[in-house]
Amino acid sequence: VQLQAFGGGLVQAGGSLRLSCAASGHIFSRYSMGWFRQTPGKEREFVAATGWSGVIRYAESVKGRFAISRDTAKNTVYLQMNSLKPEDTAVYYCAAARSTAVFTAVATTGVHYWGEGTQVTVSS
Repeated sequence: VQLQAFGGGLVQAGGSLRLSCAASGHIFSRYSMGWFRQTPGKEREFVAATGWSGVIRYAESVKGRFAISRDTAKNTVYLQMNSLKPEDTAVYYCAAARSTAVFTAVATTGVHYWGEGTQVTVSS
């Protein structure tokens, strides 16, 4: 498995969850890492991304509430989600791409690797 995501679950509005994405070493050391999310009937949308240069990008809808980070010792990327809202409910996907700009592109065709999704459900 190249990317493996953990940490989804059910939480009440206002609560927090932390997602983890464990990557194979050759991916983690060469690619920008990030997260997308998707709800039924909608396109997959960008959430957050982090690159080796220190660039971090967030979707406007999560700025100030979510924080992405990477642990080089564990080849793992984290998404700390605070002040969760019902509209954050989605399947969250970990991804790897050559640059963080790929994550914010209109199409997701530039993503090289996808992890399996993990369900996040926020109840009101």
